[in-house]
Amino acid sequence: MRIARFAHAKGMSFGVVEGEPEAGPQGLTVAEIEGHPFGQIQFSGARWALSDVRLLSPILPSKVVCVGRNYAEHAAEHGNEVPKEPLLFLKPSTSVIGPRDAIRLPIFSRQVEHEAELAVVIGAPGARRADRATAAKAVFGYTCANDVTARDLQRSDSQWTRAKGFDSFCPIGPWITTGLDVSDLEVRCEVGRNPDEMEVRQLGRTKDMVFDVPALVSYISHVMTLLPGDVVLTGTPAGVSPLTDGDTVTVRIEGIGELTNSVVPVA
Repeated sequence: MRIARFAHAKGMSFGVVEGEPEAGPQGLTVAEIEGHPFGQIQFSGARWALSDVRLLSPILPSKVVCVGRNYAEHAAEHGNEVPKEPLLFLKPSTSVIGPRDAIRLPIFSRQVEHEAELAVVIGAPGARRADRATAAKAVFGYTCANDVTARDLQRSDSQWTRAKGFDSFCPIGPWITTGLDVSDLEVRCEVGRNPDEMEVRQLGRTKDMVFDVPALVSYISHVMTLLPGDVVLTGTPAGVSPLTDGDTVTVRIEGIGELTNSVVPVA
């Protein structure tokens, strides 16, 4: 099931995306559901063509918990060792944006980079001090994410809050896919200025993560309580590189879909 959050003429709703993404957005519809998707799904009866609504970030998390250096090749490209335990940091909820929203380049940085990542969305009742099996059951679904990073600030600061936390530095979407086996999925990032001439910058597979999803959720839940709707970013493959004004960046994850954002300077 694919759960979207979207804006329409009458407001904002959650809905189930129907149809096959391979056929293109013109062949997709979204069926509105009553209330929040974490309970039993009940349809309102309203339905729109996906092209007639605006997709928003599929969830508004209380926090985004991120994992650094969870792919060995990415750790190596920055001269770092693979950590013996998950390396955690946070992005504020204000960094979250949705599909087609703009990543805004801050005036404080001269090197803003993309990081394509599989994102985990926590469901009800959340997770606290969960073992591996309980952690797996706490996962509601998965979406695409871009852990946008001011790399020069990450190197200069003693911690990563500023480098990772600017408004618009956490695009997620296009929807939450449930019931998906994420043990071996392709993670791809493409950047370009012309939709017909996009350059593949990152290409990896989730099987190469140092710590898998149940291990990450369990570990994090022993540090902080994960609430329903919280998001965990699971790390990025090698190939991160700078974004510039005018770029378009697309994160594609097999079995989920694609997340596309433009890049603009701060107004």
